[in-house]
Amino acid sequence: MITRRQLFQGVGTAAIGSVALGGYALAEPFGTSVTTYKLTPPGWPPGLSLRLVALADLHACSPWMDLERIEGIVAQVNALKPDCAMLLGDYVVGARLSKYSNPVAHRDWARALAQLKAPLGVHAVLGNHDWWEDPQVQKNRCGPTPAGIAIQEAGITLHENTCVRLSKDGKPFWLAGLGDQWAFWPSKKRGERVYLGVDDLPGTLSLVTDDAPVVLMVHEPDVFPRVPERVSLTVAGHTHGGQVRILGYAPVVPSRFGSRYAYGHVVEDNRNLIVSGGLGCSGLPVRFGSPPEIVMIELGA
Repeated sequence: MITRRQLFQGVGTAAIGSVALGGYALAEPFGTSVTTYKLTPPGWPPGLSLRLVALADLHACSPWMDLERIEGIVAQVNALKPDCAMLLGDYVVGARLSKYSNPVAHRDWARALAQLKAPLGVHAVLGNHDWWEDPQVQKNRCGPTPAGIAIQEAGITLHENTCVRLSKDGKPFWLAGLGDQWAFWPSKKRGERVYLGVDDLPGTLSLVTDDAPVVLMVHEPDVFPRVPERVSLTVAGHTHGGQVRILGYAPVVPSRFGSRYAYGHVVEDNRNLIVSGGLGCSGLPVRFGSPPEIVMIELGA
């Protein structure tokens, strides 16, 4: 977890860079690029070609991620004509950034995301900030969360340790969504922060009833070492790519694995992970070397 000191160290580094680059670190949060990955995971069925689009870490707030900008991102995604749209959590503004911004109403950002067009549907998981925003949820140690309610009321499929069997051109695959791993405010144990979640990886995968390939949506990438080879691809957000990257290195990454799963396409033990750099900001509206991105994944292309 990012400490306040680490956060401001990162922001300070970005500020130095912004002076050198004419304010680039402050301007970067307002652009949105498309990052494309093309891969054929081991054992991927011949003839199954999928175009998946992933959006992560909106942190909807004005002025940096207001409703107009979210609607523009939705239009960008629709122009890509994905088969399936995946929403990877953290739709709401974090507590720190809320000091400098105004939140977008849940119903508004959810309705905007519901305008995504994909023949195989729009599928979502929640992120830690979606759980952390409501003190009553934290007190009860269970949902539903306001963000989750808004997503479902907008007609978007919300996954929490669930999966669905989809098909394209007669070729089936499973899309699974893991419950958030950092759902509850951390406690300290032996001087370390301990996060408790609502994730159940074995329970989620037990719902897969045949040998069709599995794509797994998660918020935090930290679960990846426990993901079996049975899963063809894991797609995550949460890290913002470090949010501040200097020559490709992120000094602060909210992961117990440090920069191991900070960003991009990671292959370990014949297993594939893609981590999105996300769209919004956490802490302060500064991104440097990690521009906001829409992730497009072409599987079996």
